[in-house]
This record gives sequence, structure tokens and C-alpha cells, in this order.
Amino acid sequence: MYARNVLLRRMSRPTTTAAQRTAAIGRHLMSTSASSSTSHKDAPDEAPVLFESNGAVRTYVLNRPKKLNALNEPMLNLLRPQIEEWSQGKLAKVIVGRGIGRAFCAGGDVESVVRYASSPETRPKAIDFFHREFEMDYILAAVPKPYVCVMDGITMGGGVGLAVNAQFRIATEKTVFAMPETKIGYSPDVGASYFLSRVDGEIGTYLGLTGATITGRAVFEHGFATHFVESRRIPALLEHLAALENPTYQRINELIEEARSEREPDEPSTAIIGAKREALDSAFSHNTVEKIVATLTEIATSHKDEEVRQWAQNTLEELDKRSPTSLKVALAAIRRGKQMNLLDALQMEMNIATAFCNGVTPDFKTGVFAVLVDKIKDRPNWSPSRLEDVEDSEILQTFFSEYTPEKGTAPKLTPPPYLTNANKLIDPMQYALPTEAEIRSMVDGSHKASGATEITLDELLAKFDSLRKGKSGVREKILEVVQRKCAFEDDRHMDKQWLKWKH
Repeated sequence: MYARNVLLRRMSRPTTTAAQRTAAIGRHLMSTSASSSTSHKDAPDEAPVLFESNGAVRTYVLNRPKKLNALNEPMLNLLRPQIEEWSQGKLAKVIVGRGIGRAFCAGGDVESVVRYASSPETRPKAIDFFHREFEMDYILAAVPKPYVCVMDGITMGGGVGLAVNAQFRIATEKTVFAMPETKIGYSPDVGASYFLSRVDGEIGTYLGLTGATITGRAVFEHGFATHFVESRRIPALLEHLAALENPTYQRINELIEEARSEREPDEPSTAIIGAKREALDSAFSHNTVEKIVATLTEIATSHKDEEVRQWAQNTLEELDKRSPTSLKVALAAIRRGKQMNLLDALQMEMNIATAFCNGVTPDFKTGVFAVLVDKIKDRPNWSPSRLEDVEDSEILQTFFSEYTPEKGTAPKLTPPPYLTNANKLIDPMQYALPTEAEIRSMVDGSHKASGATEITLDELLAKFDSLRKGKSGVREKILEVVQRKCAFEDDRHMDKQWLKWKH
């Protein structure tokens, strides 16, 4: 009990406000207002992607601030050849991605995609957009040199695809992160089945199905960013990066860490901790949407914590607004993506996107026009409208079997030859906070650095402080995980309390 009380005193657990949890969703993808950057004017004759060279650093700058830098075909056409040139060139040592205005990138131009998909004559253009986008995502993930992505603002959908597999992903207090595709009758893509299935617990499943946002430091705390830096410090950080004589991965990590921002006492942290996190993992661990809904219903009516009950009720209401077809496709993709490498996951999503473009469900068109064009506030007219009317077997056949390159019904993703080894990508979590799986391995003695089968809380903190070289946020992450996942076992002979992983 003493150790538990000490642990509770060590933890600081502020929560996000409701406004922060919901901000910017309505602006996803096709918003038409944004402020301009102080470093670039939004001149009409400027290209939608700008390219900069500073020392050994090469930077792409997304430049459609009035559309929140939403990706379109011209942007992809500009990005790919330049990124490939930098990837293979000797002068470019580091690649940086950032956006002008209030967003890094708020998604893809899905309104144009749906309009193309509506006609058999133009449908190939819709499918080709996804093909180009997913190949671009893979190229950035596999680029054979350091890639730093600055998510200083709205980062959703297609923007997440450009950022989330970078070795260095910087969140700021302005970051708004989401994968809200189920809101428009589509399914999370751009590698979502790969990265959402690999974050701690069932957070990825929750975000993928609900389309919920996380903001600011929480993006870092949940592993979608590797570092948290205040927005005002970004320009100086990029200048220091360009000044590095030998920009190795380790030196870049140290440089970004030096610019880090410690959490202020009144600064919001993630709301997905403690009992709420336990409820989330319990509900979203199921392999059918119906069981997820049933567990949430039970939590909403019987959980002892009023805040958790309210969270479950709110989550049920959000899920009810989503396309039932999209929910089932998203869940099936996330479960399958956990066993795939990134390229295979992207190919699966390419097959799924092809199915959506071929109109196997009307929900994609219905959702895009309802949410992005007509901007209605009510639930779109999904068809089928109820979960129980969407057969899981039909979902698997239609979205996961019918459209494939092998059958000639979906295009095959073909990365450039110099990026052919899909199983040897740099671990995108290497410079992030330790995952729950890594913490567990240290507690149970299976970690290569554990050195023993038993460990105390202080020893655990010291181990990770050494492994992560004093990285900001590590201590807080470990304390939160231990609070949920560990028990303390007294050893009177040794006068110690050992940590034991509960489940």
C-alpha cells in the first residue's frame, strides 16, 4: 500500500478539455480557411508544394493553407520525384516535412476522389489517387536517411500517412491528430491498419473506429509523435538541424530533445489514462463491432466511476453516428494489419480503397457529400443503417477478397527498386517514449537490458532513464503504466517491493 501511495503522489494527471478533444474535426480534409505562415506568403503563383535546401537539410513545405494543405494530385506529383531524388542523392543528408498555416496536412482531397469515383469513365482517376498517395506514404517511411516531420497544426488522414512512420515526429501544442474516415463512410487508410494496430493497448482501435482527436502533448504521450516541442521553438530547431556537420540519427534525436518542452503544471495531458484507459482497452479488444458496443453499453450502465460511465456513453453516441459498414471494415483492417509489414498493410488498404471507389457501398459518397459538401449536422443516411444489417462475412468477401492485384481488380503498389526490402524499415518507435510492451518486458525480465527477473519501481525508472538517455516524458509514462498494470509484492527479507505485471 505504501508503494502504491508513493506512486499516486508521483503522478500528475490533468485531463484535456472537451473543446480540445473535439476541435478541428469539422475542418478535416476540405476546410476553406487558415492563416498564412510568417515564413511564406500564400502567393497565387506559388506551387502547392515548396522545396527548400539549407545545408544538408532538404525540406518539403505543403503550401495550400486555405485548404489546410489537403493533399491533391498536383501535390503528389510534385512530392514523389523530389523525395526520390533526395533519397538517392549524396548532398541531402536529412529530409524535413512541414506545412504552411494552421495545418501540417488535414487529409486528402476526397471530395474530388468521390466525384471521380461516381462515374465509370473517371473512376480510374479516383483509384489512381489512392495508388499515388499510398506509394508516397511508403517511400517516406522507407527513405534511407533521417526523416523529420513537423506536425505543427492539424494532422489528419492523409497528413498522418506522410508523418506517422517518420523516424522523428514532432508534435507541438497546436497539433490536432485524428483518423476520422469512418465519419465520411470510408475506412482509415495511409497505413492506418499498420500503425493503429501497434500503439499501446487498444488506443489505435478506438481512434480508428470513433475518429476521435488527440491534441498537443497527448500525441507524443501515445507514441504518434517521438518528441514534443513548443511551436515557437520550431524555426530555431530547424536552423540548428541544418547547421549539424554530421547529422546522424542519434545526433538529430539529441538535438530535438534539447529543444523539448517540459509539461507545465496546468498543461493538459492525455485524458486516456487510469480507469478510462482500462475501460477503453476492455471494450475495444473485441474482434466484432457488436461486442465492442455491448461492452461499452455495460460500462456505461454499471461502471463504478461516473466519469468512465460518461466516457462510455459518449463513445457509444459517436459510434452510432458512424457508417456501420465503415466500422466493420476499419476493425477488420486493423486486426489484419497487426500481422503485416507496412507495404502489405498499404496494399490491403489499396484493395479496400478500390472497393469503395467501385461503389460496393454507397456510404463513401453519402458521407463525403453530407459532411464535407452539405455540412449537415445530423447522422448521414447510411445504407445499411444498422450494425446488425451488415454481415461480417460479406465485409470480408467484398473488401478483403474481391479486389486484389492477383485477381486483376486492384492496382499493385510498386515502390522504387531501391526500397524493395519491406521488412527492414527503421522502427518508428525507436526514438519515442517506451511502449507498454517494452515496459512489460523490463518488469517480467524478458528485456535484453533487464538483467534480472525481478525489479523495483525505482530500478525500472532508472533503467529507462538510462536507455532513453534522460528523455522527457519517460518517467511519467512509466508511472502511468505501472499504476494500471503492475502490483507490488513485498520481500521482507530483501526489504524491497518487487513489481509484478498483473495481466
